[in-house]
Amino acid sequence: MGIYDEDLDRNAANYQPLTPLSHLSRAAQIHPERIAIIHGSLRRTYRDFYARSRRLASALAQRGIGRGDTVAVMLSNTPAMLEAHHGVPMAGAVLLSINTRLDAEIIAFQLDHSETKIVVVDREFSAVMAAALDKARVTPLVVDYDDPDFPEDAPAKKGQPIGSLEWEALLAEGDPAFEWHMPTDEWDAISLNYTSGTTGNPKGVVYHHRGAALMGYANIVAAGMTGHPVYLWTLPMFHCNGWCFPWTLALQAGTHVCLRWVRPKAVYDAIADHGVTHLCGAPIVMATLVNADEADKRDFSHTVTFNTAAAPPPQSVLAGMRDAGFAVNHLYGLTETYGPAVVNAWKAEWDALDGPGQAAKKARQGVRYPALEDLAVMDAETMEKVPADGETIGEVMFRGNIVMRGYLKNPGASAEAFRGGWFHSGDLGVCHEDGYIELKDRAKDIIISGGENISSIEVENALYQHPAVQTAAVVARHDDKWGEVPLAFVELKPGRQVTAEELIAHCREKLARFKCPKEIRFAEVPKTSTGKIQKYVLRKMTEE
Repeated sequence: MGIYDEDLDRNAANYQPLTPLSHLSRAAQIHPERIAIIHGSLRRTYRDFYARSRRLASALAQRGIGRGDTVAVMLSNTPAMLEAHHGVPMAGAVLLSINTRLDAEIIAFQLDHSETKIVVVDREFSAVMAAALDKARVTPLVVDYDDPDFPEDAPAKKGQPIGSLEWEALLAEGDPAFEWHMPTDEWDAISLNYTSGTTGNPKGVVYHHRGAALMGYANIVAAGMTGHPVYLWTLPMFHCNGWCFPWTLALQAGTHVCLRWVRPKAVYDAIADHGVTHLCGAPIVMATLVNADEADKRDFSHTVTFNTAAAPPPQSVLAGMRDAGFAVNHLYGLTETYGPAVVNAWKAEWDALDGPGQAAKKARQGVRYPALEDLAVMDAETMEKVPADGETIGEVMFRGNIVMRGYLKNPGASAEAFRGGWFHSGDLGVCHEDGYIELKDRAKDIIISGGENISSIEVENALYQHPAVQTAAVVARHDDKWGEVPLAFVELKPGRQVTAEELIAHCREKLARFKCPKEIRFAEVPKTSTGKIQKYVLRKMTEE
């Protein structure tokens, strides 16, 4: 031991666990009257936001919810979702945000696997949640959320209440001055996010308080959120906890502008009326804004930062966004890395490049996030870094405090993901001479459609359930709107007939609608001598 190891121990005065919950308490103390949340006609201050989050924590605690208990929510981008992100972990519990596009079977699986104690459901999704609860083994307390600003001309309608309690009634049970729990340890779980359905190994990704807190600081830096940021919720909060932005904004006492549905007019109105400075989303959101009807567009004098991930945006979309007043910030990450863990840090000298030159730079995923300790492209077998030549392909790997704790109840999958002391992304890419990485393929055949991951295996399994299908292979096809969509190559059994429309309808009975193939091609599926499907041949056929 050295002199710095003697009598300099941790204690309550000099060491506290990191948690993003402290961001909200600080914002409420410093800026109690500042507007924290805008939703339709609602304006909620930081004082009220903090008090309501504490009410929720108090009400949950009174109902026996504590450390390690799962509280599931199926909510749109509404004030209740922001309150849940704070109130649930303030009670020591773990927040499971369910993808609102999933089908009942997968929802039931997630409820059972996470041993959910309480479910909060927006009435827009009450029908599918009711069907899921009928299939699930767990019997959680069900709480309805009735959005008072649900628009009358909405593209969807409210369903009937299915719970025994309403959201406001639950909060009324709680104490706004509740002494909420700091985590016992910053390694404590704060949230759970699922990456797959019922097929294969369950992949429940567990986040900890430390990672969520550090992501807040990293998001501020990577997105340039100085001053008073006004953030528009075009990214679903169920997706990697909204890339941790529900917790991030309080660091700068920023304003959340909620948005139930992403519609061009609503986005432009929010930017012009509320001074939105930042938003996030998949390339489809950019395309929606660029291609909006002129009647839906609004003029605004300031530059808006648009953080995008998934497939690199086409050059035409980048040019259109620039002309419309948006600065595009390209990110990359996975559910296992709390959302974005790589940023395309733009260099001033690249501004002198022509359009294609800038697009080539913008298409690269980039360098490690401020809170990530290491990022590399490595040979998955030797665990050696590949040459930084922009040509040698390896697996993209991560190491640091914004990597998940692991997969819930799946030690085998966790051990494989962390093999060799690195998180294996399953994505293949190259490293350029300047250290910027660029993805080249997806080792796990994941299709990214509108920012959502679709497992090709899950779609193939649905196709195989049709009696006329002998062989099915699903790959990604480029789509100007969604980025990528599933394309299925199908071989039929001898003597059997079925149309593409019938197969797509069949898939819709088995899968969430966004996972279904957008196109069916009847053709002989190329295979190796051992019968393994050659997907690289299908991808080439698709590109041609």
